[in-house]
Amino acid sequence: MTQSTVVPVRPVKRRGPSKLVHALKHHWQLYLLILPVLIYFIIFHYLPMYGVQIAFKDFIGTRGIWGSSWEGLKHFERFFNSYFFWRLMKNTIGISLYELSVGFPVPILLALMINEVRNKWFKSFVQTVTYAPHFLSTVVLVGMLILFLSPTTGIVNQAIQAFGGSPIYFMTEPGWFKSIFVLSGVWQQMGWSCIIYLAALTGIDPHLHEAARVDGASRLRRIWHINLPGIRSTIIILLILNVGSVMSVGFEKVFLMQNSLNLEASDVISTYVYRSGILGSQYSFAAAVGLFNSIVNFILLVLVNRIARKLNQTSLW
Repeated sequence: MTQSTVVPVRPVKRRGPSKLVHALKHHWQLYLLILPVLIYFIIFHYLPMYGVQIAFKDFIGTRGIWGSSWEGLKHFERFFNSYFFWRLMKNTIGISLYELSVGFPVPILLALMINEVRNKWFKSFVQTVTYAPHFLSTVVLVGMLILFLSPTTGIVNQAIQAFGGSPIYFMTEPGWFKSIFVLSGVWQQMGWSCIIYLAALTGIDPHLHEAARVDGASRLRRIWHINLPGIRSTIIILLILNVGSVMSVGFEKVFLMQNSLNLEASDVISTYVYRSGILGSQYSFAAAVGLFNSIVNFILLVLVNRIARKLNQTSLW
């Protein structure tokens, strides 16, 4: 007699929907809310990356991107060997570092000072006054600079003349361009930029301040040992993002402030791309210069992010 062994058959589990489908079904309102942002980035940021290949081609409009011949690194070599290369790099990096060294700490100091104000009316007044310049357009801001700094009718030069000085041609002297560009930008953006720091400061446990007061810590001591460590991660993240765009000096403001007399100090990569690419119709060369600018920004972003992760355990990824 032989005994037959019966092997139990396991029921086949039906594979349910994936986690993504499950999340889409349960949180479709949130995904619908973010859909316009995704469409914007896909249309205006990712799809145009298809045209980056013209930086390696001799692009001719009648032939199109695919029909244009490949030229390799010809346009990059032309840019590196050009007369304007070092001037563009010096001005772009100089303005960016100047803006980073002055414009980055000012919103932090402003947020710390606003956070210490106890009078709600005065606090709201200061916030309104410092936020308002952010909503001025670049054209209006530059127009205000031209009016205020005019050598004949500007209020600044009138004050200088009232004290016995001679008028200064601020908008035409190359030595004044970087300071005017950076300081006006700090005035315009410091109130808006401090909002995120104020939000981070509200997350600090107030019991820490109460315990510090009991121990006899002064206000400056509490700011240094409680407030600053409490917003340190926020500061590091924003610093990484700012360093990652160190080569991206705003085109509009530089272009509006630029003239033939201050070109030595105001000519940056973005304005050079405009002149060579749009006005000069050298599309491949302009694309190569812009691609070089983006690659440098990307490398700086990765390096600073890695350094921040090793030193403070805080990073973007």
